[in-house]
Amino acid sequence: MTFQQDFSIGAFVTLVAIVLIRARIMSHKGIRTIVFGATDKSDFLLVPAVLVIVYAVLARNFDLPFWQPLIKSLWISMTPGWFGVVFCAFALLGVILTLRSFGDSFRVGIDEQQPDKLVTTGLFAYSRNPIYVCFLFFVYGLLLIYGNIAIAVALVAFAAVIHRQILREEVFLKTHYGTEYERYCQQVRRYF
Repeated sequence: MTFQQDFSIGAFVTLVAIVLIRARIMSHKGIRTIVFGATDKSDFLLVPAVLVIVYAVLARNFDLPFWQPLIKSLWISMTPGWFGVVFCAFALLGVILTLRSFGDSFRVGIDEQQPDKLVTTGLFAYSRNPIYVCFLFFVYGLLLIYGNIAIAVALVAFAAVIHRQILREEVFLKTHYGTEYERYCQQVRRYF
């Protein structure tokens, strides 16, 4: 394994740990953060894309069964991989900053039972969906590191499912926060 591949595995574990630790901290405050699928079971469309990405990375690094043409690197140069390391590192930093901005409003999924205040500060002053942007940058970084068809296809599927989730969340936010959210939408872009 190259440094880039080692880094990607460590970065992925770190990303998952950051989100789970944040969820655990909030559960001690009595806030349920993992509400994924509670409002709509179609939230789980995200799961297959994530599993393909994870398995493609693991298969490439640990010689797990996978059809080789799908996980074979499309480029020989290591240069794209170094850009991938940078993308993953910035994505991790962005997730940390976004979680800080979220405060007690962080949820995984749409929380119709206990929604918190509308967050418009920190990275939310530049993007209405900074955590999703960070997740997409992270997977794009993985694509640059591994450069294979499996991650490229999964990235497209992941982006489509995230976009769908964002549209669903926007309907909820518009209904819940009304004109406050509409003004926010006029001032800040959906992505970046």
